[in-house]
Amino acid sequence: MKLSARIGLQRKNRRFRVRNRIRATATRPRLSVFRSNKHIYAQIIDDASSQTLVSASTAEKAAIDGSGGNKSAAEAIGKLIATRALEKGVKEVVFDRGPYRYHGRIAALADAAREGGLEF
Repeated sequence: MKLSARIGLQRKNRRFRVRNRIRATATRPRLSVFRSNKHIYAQIIDDASSQTLVSASTAEKAAIDGSGGNKSAAEAIGKLIATRALEKGVKEVVFDRGPYRYHGRIAALADAAREGGLEF
């Protein structure tokens, strides 16, 4: 097995382990985070109805200026997702970090979302 295939399989298994422990309900939707090298994406998903309630990313033109792949951009997206969620009436969420460690951009986004008013 090639190294890249093994890394992809490890990431898939890690994502499954994290999501298997998360219990999102209709009253507490899931805040899912995806990070690439250039951008960071966050969306609040209602798993009961399989719908995305709110989303924000650095790929949006209205989101931020400058680079989308750094901690300050992640903080901006965390604040943006929190304000959009509060406008929709979502106050409590379950944080889904996916296959990523809770540090760096992921932690910055989570901390900014908490400061913005989301509870998790």
